[in-house]
Amino acid sequence: MAEATHLSKQQEEAQAKAEVLIEALPYIQKYNRKIIVVKYGGSAMKDPELQRNVIQDVTLLKLVGFKPIIVHGGGKAISNWVEKTGGEAKFVNGLRVTDEQTMEIAEMVLGRVSKQLVTMVEELGTRAVGISGKDGRLLHCVRKYSDGQDIGFVGDVDRVNPKILHDLIDNDYLPIVAPIGLDDDFNTYNINADDAACAIAKAVHAYKLVFLTDVGGVYRNFEDKSTFISRMSVAEADALMGSGVIGGGMLPKLANCTDAVRAGVDRVHILDGRIPHSMLLEIFTDKGIGTMFYNTDRKEANS
Repeated sequence: MAEATHLSKQQEEAQAKAEVLIEALPYIQKYNRKIIVVKYGGSAMKDPELQRNVIQDVTLLKLVGFKPIIVHGGGKAISNWVEKTGGEAKFVNGLRVTDEQTMEIAEMVLGRVSKQLVTMVEELGTRAVGISGKDGRLLHCVRKYSDGQDIGFVGDVDRVNPKILHDLIDNDYLPIVAPIGLDDDFNTYNINADDAACAIAKAVHAYKLVFLTDVGGVYRNFEDKSTFISRMSVAEADALMGSGVIGGGMLPKLANCTDAVRAGVDRVHILDGRIPHSMLLEIFTDKGIGTMFYNTDRKEANS
């Protein structure tokens, strides 16, 4: 009988790291050369440490064979600059009322955020390019109304030209997209980042779409954390939305998730971006950490 091998603490820690890598291996193989769209927003954008974690995660995804695209928000920063210039941030049904001055501020802020993210990616040794939906006519918009109310230069994406994204990916760049678009008359529009990410994911035939948010995922009852849902088919999501128990900002996010899956995105995830490396935990571990949406009846579907 072989003698039991007694490992030192250092050896045990190294073995634990090896086991994590082995667990990740089948997912790395499965998603090799697949496009993943990451919508980055919320509180994770304000905390420098969380920013680094997110960018490290996306860069790692690229280095192990994914083809990532980042679509970022910047709503809190836009509101701060609107107030600094003497204005007031106004919202209707969760959508920012965007007059000409606010539109100028939004484009300035989102452009700055884009270049900050590019710099962070470049510092990690990966090439990145920051663009907006205006570049290459990536995001074509029509004016979006809120319950029939005109809320200004808020765009609803009705057409996507993904060629610029494919060109960047094929040339080994990581695209970072600011959610700004144009209409037929070349007016500039602010686009909800969730909507932009969903439209882009559908247009590039992404395998995955990940929403980094300020919540851990979907709950049947948000006040009762035991009601967390880790896997959800689009049919189950439809039933939950129709039940009336989901409200606020989660309702349009769920609608985007189901819309993307129906359009061919294989898996859509809602994750808490405030948890360090939540994206890696969701994608590369068997149990995951957020809520995953899929379009099959296989409850056992892995991430």
